[in-house]
Amino acid sequence: MIVRIDFNSDEAIYVQLCNQIILGIAAAQLRDGDSLPSVRELADDIGINMHTVNKAYGILRQEGYLKLDRRKGAVVALDYDKLEAVAKLKAQLRVIMARAICKDISRDEIHQAVDQIYDEFL
Repeated sequence: MIVRIDFNSDEAIYVQLCNQIILGIAAAQLRDGDSLPSVRELADDIGINMHTVNKAYGILRQEGYLKLDRRKGAVVALDYDKLEAVAKLKAQLRVIMARAICKDISRDEIHQAVDQIYDEFL
């Protein structure tokens, strides 16, 4: 998996890194049990601070995407409660939908966008 960080983005680097790893898991570029590079290795490869990678890995662990093991490092380990995941998704979508409505994006356009994005992961 190739991680692309936009250093000119307003989005924090650790957030971009989290999102890139989640996208990699969703696209099956990373699978349950796959090891990720060490904090130091990934930081060197991308050209960012080790603490930034450590923060991203910590967040991904809290959110149930990774397991951190002293011997193996960061490992993809999907641990989730589906009901909780759906509740979080709805909360995030509520804000996205509100933004779309403010921009006069129709229900059909939203459905088309969701279907298109979902199909990209299949």
